[in-house]
Amino acid sequence: MGLHNLQPAPGSTHPKKRVGRGQGSGTGKTAGRGQKGQKSRSGYSRKRNFEGGQMPLAKRLPKVGFTSRVVKPYVINVEKIKAVAELDEITLESIKSVHKLGKNVTRVKLIGSSAKDLAAKIKDDAVTTSRK
Repeated sequence: MGLHNLQPAPGSTHPKKRVGRGQGSGTGKTAGRGQKGQKSRSGYSRKRNFEGGQMPLAKRLPKVGFTSRVVKPYVINVEKIKAVAELDEITLESIKSVHKLGKNVTRVKLIGSSAKDLAAKIKDDAVTTSRK
């Protein structure tokens, strides 16, 4: 037995139906497409996802699953958290020592009316202040 003499099991395949070959064949004239309408015409191809004019399922379901690639900074109000304002040098590590931050926090923004005064103490690119 080799690849050159493989064949399907007897009765497992059927011969291809030849349509449009005369009325005696049973699939002559309209070739099994029915009488009229778009699907009976040559060149017809239904678009993927088309549901006969009904709103397709993909458009009926809610849109989910967007994640922004822009990393938003963790915001700290220096009026409420005085320990950050009292630091000598403000870096990400020094903020983590006085205020509990998640391990995935990579940027911190200091806000509040006295945040501008702390700009001289900041020694890390990951820490910024509000601009107002």
